[in-house]
Amino acid sequence: MNINAPRGTKDILPEQIASWQFIENNIRDICRRYGYEEIRTPIFEHTELFQRGIGEGTDVVDKEMYTFEDRGGRSITLRPENTASAVRAYLQNKLFADKSLVKLFYIGSMFRYDRPQAGRLREFHQFGIEALGEKNPAVDAEVILLAVDFLKSLGLNNLKLKINTVGCPKCRPVYRQKLQHFFSDKLDELCHDCQTRFDKNPMRILDCKTDHDKDFMQDAPKIKDCLCDECREHFDSVQKLLKAAEVDFTIDDRLVRGLDYYTKTAFEIQYPPLGAQSAVAGGGRYDGLIEEIGGSPTPAVGFAAGIERILNALEMQGLLPNVEKKSDAFLVAVGDEAETLAFELLIKLRRAGLIASMDFAKRSMKAQMKQAGKSNAKFALIIGEDEVNNNTVTVKNLSNSEQQNIAIDKVVGFVAGK
Repeated sequence: MNINAPRGTKDILPEQIASWQFIENNIRDICRRYGYEEIRTPIFEHTELFQRGIGEGTDVVDKEMYTFEDRGGRSITLRPENTASAVRAYLQNKLFADKSLVKLFYIGSMFRYDRPQAGRLREFHQFGIEALGEKNPAVDAEVILLAVDFLKSLGLNNLKLKINTVGCPKCRPVYRQKLQHFFSDKLDELCHDCQTRFDKNPMRILDCKTDHDKDFMQDAPKIKDCLCDECREHFDSVQKLLKAAEVDFTIDDRLVRGLDYYTKTAFEIQYPPLGAQSAVAGGGRYDGLIEEIGGSPTPAVGFAAGIERILNALEMQGLLPNVEKKSDAFLVAVGDEAETLAFELLIKLRRAGLIASMDFAKRSMKAQMKQAGKSNAKFALIIGEDEVNNNTVTVKNLSNSEQQNIAIDKVVGFVAGK
């Protein structure tokens, strides 16, 4: 019997939680300042949502989804990303009814069946935002700026912002034809996946990690030469706004992202020292997704950031928080009556908002005092036979070893510094 965690998953242990909370606190702070509200969607959805939303022929849908049939015969999939789920919630709950621009953020687990490696797990965690209902390129710029500001709020540096445009349904067919013409005589040199992409989605060939460094890839057509006026003006405006915000970026003509729903703006933020898994955040505009899922034509833009990869980057830069566990008091009790009295005092301390603990193993006073020291408590509160008889507590300051006897009904106030 295998009782280990499934391959590609990992436990988040108590000593690691502080780092996760550090990131999550920064997420909630930056989203509050930018006006984004939290949403929590189900971990699983009907499979069709991701097939329609992400797109048939993508690696995510074809190879990576955890899909199963429930007892009612319905096809269910653990969410591989959260944009489709957020859009489904936006439509189902009519969030569009109260305001034209709906701004949401989420933090949660995603699931993809992939080869586990550093920075890539089968259960991984993402922070993402979605801005739904506005086509203004200023929203694209705001979304990118939020991602940049969030990563900088963690202390990260050496980040690389890359942007591109992937066109729209008006101009992308022209680019598609140019790509197919260019790669038609190179099919034998492409990997098997790209040979499949040639018919389904030739833009994805540009994003292939296997064929990325082949010489002919440098000569592939660039989408900027095929853009319609609307897409060109939109991309120019995004660049202008980023420059106004003094954000450094480079244009990457081969940045297309991995999901079919992107239109116009696409971007990625990389931390190069992470190597092959250097992308820590990425996203773009997806003006066709809401209509594809069943809503009215609605513009939208967003991004997702991988929390595990961000943790790796923080560790490489020595930025993970070093949180020392501290306690206000540790109760040391010797004898049954003392233990009862100590337990009553323990509850009073906690209900007063103080951090307190005690030994439950009935060990010797020496062993309990040793445990008090390990707990990083400010005070050891000692109750023995004499203290029970006198209704007092011996309070020992563990930082300087000074101690005094205090009436038991005054101890809570003393520990609280009142």
